[in-house]
Amino acid sequence: MMELNKLIRKNILALKPYSSARDEFYGDIGIFLDANENPYGTLNRYPDPYQRKLKAVLSEQKGVAPDSIFIGNGSDEIIDLLFRMFCNPGQDKALTFSPTYGMYDVSASINDVELLKIELNAQFQIDLDSLPPYLNDSSLKLILLCTPNNPTSNCINPETIEAILKTFCGIVLVDEAYIDFSEKPSYIEKLSEYPNLVVSQTLSKAYGLAAARIGIAYANPEIISFLNKVKPPYNISALNQQAAIDALLDKEKYESNSQLILTEKENLVQRLNLLPIVYRIYPSDTNFLLVETEDANLIYEQLVSMNIIVRNRNNVIRNCLRITIGTPEENQLLINALATIKL
Repeated sequence: MMELNKLIRKNILALKPYSSARDEFYGDIGIFLDANENPYGTLNRYPDPYQRKLKAVLSEQKGVAPDSIFIGNGSDEIIDLLFRMFCNPGQDKALTFSPTYGMYDVSASINDVELLKIELNAQFQIDLDSLPPYLNDSSLKLILLCTPNNPTSNCINPETIEAILKTFCGIVLVDEAYIDFSEKPSYIEKLSEYPNLVVSQTLSKAYGLAAARIGIAYANPEIISFLNKVKPPYNISALNQQAAIDALLDKEKYESNSQLILTEKENLVQRLNLLPIVYRIYPSDTNFLLVETEDANLIYEQLVSMNIIVRNRNNVIRNCLRITIGTPEENQLLINALATIKL
């Protein structure tokens, strides 16, 4: 059973959060002389620090109460705040499964937290038999799971994730940045079962708002209250809050673009498989493909010389390139370029 007060760092428990003018009064109508704002302009007022209108839209669409929703400046802020809340620097540990999203490592280093890494197996899945020694370590406070995973593009077996949630007494982050491209259900559905579960999602991928930096965490209200306690007071601009609301309400655009990306992914897989320099395309639950090639470094450099930029993942998975699904025109240019490459 999770006891949150024993997991949260003592200084975070004792922290008295900054109280902004918008903590003391919330409303749109009035003569505002409380926040030392410039009275002139259209962007002169501080944004709602708790993004109430945005959370109301998400609450309706996801079936999650607003007090179980946190909005971060990208998912990266959520990751960083979880390290700050649960891991004492130089003392506690976190765990992830490699290869995976690189910001887990960066956030751990910034917060002076040892990040333990267990290698995924040949199918890019977690070997449950390897976990007991780690889960029994009392200094392990946070587990980070990316599913669908980046860069391997696959979902982690749900039975494995549930086994971790049931046996681990610390916090489990299930990072679902790419869930909109997957047929698998979101772990948001499991929030009521597991009080130690935090699910993160983003509007950067399927909603096309990478520049707006909108990350979302779903968790039990007690965890959300601590996230609100430690975040900067105005972490999401008014412009980005409105951009997020507009994108969420435009369901037709979201569904159309998502379907086009998935259709283009199928087409791209078929065309890549016809190229002799492509050895393998891993199954994908995302908007990108992990492609094993004859010589990833050389292919990457030749593509760059043609102004086509993919991600070289050779240093993580031997001779693999990560290729994001582009527009039909961009994907055709990629195929044309790859067809000219001689190794």
